[in-house]
Amino acid sequence: MRYRFVCCLLSVVLLSVACNKKSSDAQSQAPQPAPATTSSPAPAPANAPAAADATVATAETTSKLAAADWAIKQDEIKNDPNGQWAIEATASSAYNDAKGTASYSANQVTGAPNVDKYSDATTAWAPKTEDAGIEWLDLKYPRPVHATAVRIRESDGSGAVIKVELFDEQGTAYTAWAGNDPTTDLNYLMVNLPKTAYKTARVKITLATNVIPGWNEIDAVQLVGTDQ
Repeated sequence: MRYRFVCCLLSVVLLSVACNKKSSDAQSQAPQPAPATTSSPAPAPANAPAAADATVATAETTSKLAAADWAIKQDEIKNDPNGQWAIEATASSAYNDAKGTASYSANQVTGAPNVDKYSDATTAWAPKTEDAGIEWLDLKYPRPVHATAVRIRESDGSGAVIKVELFDEQGTAYTAWAGNDPTTDLNYLMVNLPKTAYKTARVKITLATNVIPGWNEIDAVQLVGTDQ
């Protein structure tokens, strides 16, 4: 009798061990959840264009300078060794449909500044119609440079510039700056930016002529940069 009882007890113990082992094996063999991963953005292609300079460019004006400082700054800009003046210009329109070297033509923006006071001047460019809306100037310069600034001398109806674009040597456009133009009176809108990775010899300026009532005229535009 004792022998039968021991055999039965041994059978129960062995069965229990076997069941526990199966349960343990099943847990060890069950698929485990994959570890959490954090995704990172794919790297940009090596030949991808640089981010638009508008994100880091700053715009200021000579409007707030005192008289003596203003005169000194105007002279510094005009004679900046790293600056160059446009040699060719086209425009969305011109007053009286002016062409060539006629008064108010796009050609009046080429060369150094030659408007001496804030007023309507035939030696500055003016669009065909006042307050019409979007107008633009497209300017070319003698040599391609890594740009660090664009200086726009506004001579009448100042404050209408809304965007400045640069074009690399392959013709790709980059927005150097976009925003509200703080310029008043006869002054420069100065767009300063980190030296561009590309070289440029072409600048496009867009105006919203309905922002500032009356005629919006531009005397000259300087591109600043270095060869290296």
